[in-house]
Amino acid sequence: MISFTIAHDIPGRMRIRYGKDVFSPVEGEVLKRDLSNWTMIHSVEVNSITGSVLMQYDATCKDTLLKKLHNLNLGYLKEADTSDIVFRSQTPEVKAMNAEYKRRFFKIIGKRYFIRWFLPTGIGNAITIYKSLGFIKEGLKSLSQMKVNVPLLDATSIGVSLLQKNFNIAGNIMMLLNISDLLEDYTRKKTNLELSQSLSIQFDKVWIYADGVEQEIPMAKLQKGDIVVSQMGAMIPIDGEVVDGEAMVNEASFTGEPLSRRVVKEDTVFAGTLIEEGKLFIKVRNLQDESRISNIVKMIDTNESLKASIQAKAEHLADSIVPFSFFGFFGILALTRDVTRATSVLMVDYSCAIRLSTSISVISAMLEASNRNVLVKGGKYLEAVKDADVIVFDKTGTLTNANPQVQKVTPLNGYSRDEVLRIAACLEEHFPHSVANAIVNQAKKEGLVHEEEHAKVEYIVAHGIATTLHGLHTVIGSDHFIFEDDGVEKTQELEDIITSLEKDGAGSLIYLAINNQVAGIISIYDPLKQEAKQVIHELKNLGIQKVVMLTGDCNNAAKAVANELDLDDYRSSILPEGKASYIQSLKDEGHTVIMVGDGINDTPALSTANVSISMQDSSDLARELADVTLVSSNLNELVTLRKLSVSLFDRIHANYRFIVSFNSSLIALGALGFMSPNTSSLLHNGSTFAIAATSTRKYL
Repeated sequence: MISFTIAHDIPGRMRIRYGKDVFSPVEGEVLKRDLSNWTMIHSVEVNSITGSVLMQYDATCKDTLLKKLHNLNLGYLKEADTSDIVFRSQTPEVKAMNAEYKRRFFKIIGKRYFIRWFLPTGIGNAITIYKSLGFIKEGLKSLSQMKVNVPLLDATSIGVSLLQKNFNIAGNIMMLLNISDLLEDYTRKKTNLELSQSLSIQFDKVWIYADGVEQEIPMAKLQKGDIVVSQMGAMIPIDGEVVDGEAMVNEASFTGEPLSRRVVKEDTVFAGTLIEEGKLFIKVRNLQDESRISNIVKMIDTNESLKASIQAKAEHLADSIVPFSFFGFFGILALTRDVTRATSVLMVDYSCAIRLSTSISVISAMLEASNRNVLVKGGKYLEAVKDADVIVFDKTGTLTNANPQVQKVTPLNGYSRDEVLRIAACLEEHFPHSVANAIVNQAKKEGLVHEEEHAKVEYIVAHGIATTLHGLHTVIGSDHFIFEDDGVEKTQELEDIITSLEKDGAGSLIYLAINNQVAGIISIYDPLKQEAKQVIHELKNLGIQKVVMLTGDCNNAAKAVANELDLDDYRSSILPEGKASYIQSLKDEGHTVIMVGDGINDTPALSTANVSISMQDSSDLARELADVTLVSSNLNELVTLRKLSVSLFDRIHANYRFIVSFNSSLIALGALGFMSPNTSSLLHNGSTFAIAATSTRKYL
């Protein structure tokens, strides 16, 4: 058994170290997953390089925690199931970018100190004057546009320093401004690269129509003008023009509207949209890298609507403060007639640090979320997660494992058990989802072979399947679909059977009806996720006032889940539009609502919520529509997201307090003559750089 040492320990926070190379990065992720499921542990971070584990835990359970850790044999990691582990190593693109920005960073510093230490003073000063021209040009441009902003202030600070022949001060100001810009640019580009890789549509192969046949080819060999074949349930891989076929295409990934659009010949379709029904032959117009979805990343970076409101406030505040720096300069100059004192005031401003630290803090939070398997499409949504007081969950695939199993098959009206299961599997295999897979897999497990004995099948979203079997109208689906939409009679005898099944602990009930008679009932059980109850408890501790579940399942199944998870409210047998209406009613009451879902039927609710979250195994449509996507299926990432959003705004407010207090002190000392312009400049720019750098540190 591998032992550990306690490297750091304060109440509620402990770092233990197993040693270098004890476990691999993937094994480290397994260990992190498993420790996160211990009830006394709130959060876990694992470093496979040093072999360390950092835990936030319930301080009252320290003895129990240590006992469990001592009894934990890491040998199991070698054979552990890693199917749900999402591990992303550093891509070549990220490595290249890191190397490039490291080179540029040292180049800025190297040039500055080469000029200062190794060149004659006259040549060094001339180079400093030359480099200042760019900053002064930007300042004059702002002045010509009647803008009193940060570039004007920077230009004035550099210009006054040069006029006073303080060439070192001017050089230092420019160096620090360049480093700050480089830091912001690096953080932004790294985040966008991560987001780009997460958002990009990943197709290794595509189907094309060529020489009269459909054939599969590598995506890399696809050319403009090729005819791509996209079928129902698939995501369209490219932008193009429909040359044949007809389909209902959901474009919510772009429009935000859950309603699908009928697409026919000569219509344009876009990569990332989903075919809900039909089949299309599409002539390639734009390849993957040129597709419309590639603009999503640009949108995240530049679209003002996706910025957190605090970012907009910071930018506005930064610009509005600049004039006061000039007022201070001229005021001190008028009162003291001392250019040095006045210049000291001019060397200090609040705006750069406020603007820079807020932007970088938000971007860093998005990056950290991405590294923690949570993709956030804009700072706006981090703010909404922080403000949210209600969270709404779908049940199947969200609170449950999305791995349902057939619990019982109840034949009726002369049909045998095997016959019911065989027919159900024959129909459900055409539209694979978690419940359908459970039925198909059970039939396969029992060796029930089924042939195509039915006509074309029709899938009704969130309801069921309809077809013709041996000339008889056949449907399979939910209670609502069978008895209300399709009009199958629910007799008293059938009511009694359903009640009996529900009393026996049946989960979801799927009904097979042939010729307007129920042929059988299939009971489906979907176990809850192990971490679900603990996650809900932690979310409430983090300020969520109300936890709700919305499900299309029957009331008994929904009630059992709600009781087990200690939910505040639930709605059963609810249709997609009902989910959206319920969320809208919460918003109308003044609540900020998070919706967590995974299916096509959740898209109206996801569109309605203040912030929408999809799961790893969500439908393509739900993933593209969601504001936040959990890259894994672990609900603990919701806790991480909430903590991260709260920590982000704690940091921003802490930064504000530091910036105001520190820079006010510098201005006061300079105005009173206790600090030279050189010192003021160095301390101010140094603090701006420091606050920007510290804003990139991890939140959790």
